[in-house]
Amino acid sequence: MRIEDCFYLGKIVKKYSFKGELLAKLDTDQPDLYEDLDAVFIQLGREFIPFFIEKSSLHKSDLLRLKFEDIDTEEGADQLLKSELYLPLEFLPKLEGNKFYYHEIIGFTVEDASFGTVGKVTGVNDSTSQPLLEIVRDTIEILIPINDAIIKKVDRESKTIHVEAPEGLIDLYLE
Repeated sequence: MRIEDCFYLGKIVKKYSFKGELLAKLDTDQPDLYEDLDAVFIQLGREFIPFFIEKSSLHKSDLLRLKFEDIDTEEGADQLLKSELYLPLEFLPKLEGNKFYYHEIIGFTVEDASFGTVGKVTGVNDSTSQPLLEIVRDTIEILIPINDAIIKKVDRESKTIHVEAPEGLIDLYLE
């Protein structure tokens, strides 16, 4: 299993009991979708290792309480603290309409209602308070905020994102 074939589900944040149970903070708006998993992948070093789940349940709505097979002690749980959890991409729920996963839109063309073809999406910068589309036009990077007021349509068939960027935003990058 490679990281390109997986998506980030969350991170183990603390131990729950002396019997090896752990709590994971999930990176999702719908934690209940992941309550009954059979296994997850944990990145240890450069490898993705499958860990089979004996039992799991939601804990305080956004934490997942996990009991892995063969992890029965505090020491075993300690070794997994701060580990990131991953699942294969096929476990992602399908999104429709203008909702999308960041990895899904890489390579899409961005069309602005006024400007025309802006360029191709090369990534998403989500380290800011508002995520930004990273678009390359020739050798210039253009950043457009991701929000419902700007993104008008995501056309998966033609791999195009239709936007209405604020007036002058695109020109700022090209001058």
